[in-house]
Amino acid sequence: MPKPSLQQRRDLALGPGAELFYDEPVEIVRGQGCYLFDPDGNRFLDLYNNVPCVGHGNPVVADAMATQQATLNVHSRYLHEGIVTYAERLAARHHEGIESVIFCCSGTEANDVALAMARDVTGQRGIVCSDAAYHGNAGLVAALSGGGRGQHRNSAIRGFPYPDCYRPLADGLGDAELCDAYLERVVAAIAALKREGHGLAAFIVCPIFANEGLPRVPAGFLAAATELVHREGGLVIADEVQSGFGRTGHWWGYETMGFRPDIVVMGKPMGNGLPLAAAAASRDHVATFRRQTDYFNTFASTPLQAAVGMAVLDEIERLGLVANAGAVGGRLLSALQDRGNHGGIIGEVRGCGLFVSIEIVSDPVAKTPHPELARRLANRFRNHGVLLGNAGAFDNVLKLRPPLVFSDADADAFLAVFDACTEGLDGG
Repeated sequence: MPKPSLQQRRDLALGPGAELFYDEPVEIVRGQGCYLFDPDGNRFLDLYNNVPCVGHGNPVVADAMATQQATLNVHSRYLHEGIVTYAERLAARHHEGIESVIFCCSGTEANDVALAMARDVTGQRGIVCSDAAYHGNAGLVAALSGGGRGQHRNSAIRGFPYPDCYRPLADGLGDAELCDAYLERVVAAIAALKREGHGLAAFIVCPIFANEGLPRVPAGFLAAATELVHREGGLVIADEVQSGFGRTGHWWGYETMGFRPDIVVMGKPMGNGLPLAAAAASRDHVATFRRQTDYFNTFASTPLQAAVGMAVLDEIERLGLVANAGAVGGRLLSALQDRGNHGGIIGEVRGCGLFVSIEIVSDPVAKTPHPELARRLANRFRNHGVLLGNAGAFDNVLKLRPPLVFSDADADAFLAVFDACTEGLDGG
């Protein structure tokens, strides 16, 4: 009887349907910098994983993790200098309205804390989010996915069309007019909450609308939306799980987009692979949450989390990764835009820092999404040694989101593969 393959064993051990990338899944055994390696030593350029933001196998982070685990790791009901110092340093990286930090283990959990905090502070229940949002995969946070497609189950959630200059609400509008059009949809979402008997607690967005496909957002939209939400008595939550820690060429996505949130959620790259996330806000907001909620997590606010989190901040600063994201990402974006639409399959290339989206279409005039071609391209890139994914509201966007140590040489390597993989393709 033949020995079962690793994938067959995986289906038995984890259950069939556990997601895998690519038609031929990649087995990886090692990572270094921006590269992943399979058991045969084949090397793949990683343009997908933003969790290891300071690089796969970063030795400084690994040493901090090992040293702290060998010294002490325990839950947070003890005093520990490292935890306090890390929280102070992290809060200081934000605008002056962000002062205190609640540590968690995942972005889902941190978003749940942020929403609970907003409800505690405002005394209201209603939540407004994008109609193609993703903020986590459990409980209330999961109900936000797709802008609250579960609205029939939860009347306290309302979605608004995510702002997009490529497929706008109406053609022929300038940025100011388009901004107003999207703001009207936010107003309508708030009004719908009120009809259901809910006041506004929170407006939650990823600052760069990453899961929506990294759209070009009308200038000033998020600053204006923040003013609107505040007038309605709500709080603004910036979900920085994908956009934070230098990804956009600024420390935070909200800096890139020109607004100041009341609550900031952080995750993924925060621990370079160690489960580490946080919700941060003013001292008053955090104190209100603490009074209302006896929040505790055995594995959050630990000495290990603090040591690794500090090491990640150290590496971002030491290696100049925020500036690197802006410089290398800007050159990569320009090079891709200069290549044109490759026979009509590329509707638009857009990005900020080391986050680039390539919109794949079947008709560049009608802007018809082509998710199947995007999937085929992702597989073609995989077969050429480059790992990326297709995502976005229509699953037709190639998402480039490499570790922040991505260099000009890495960009050149990717561009050579890009040219080879897109040559001769059309929208059919």
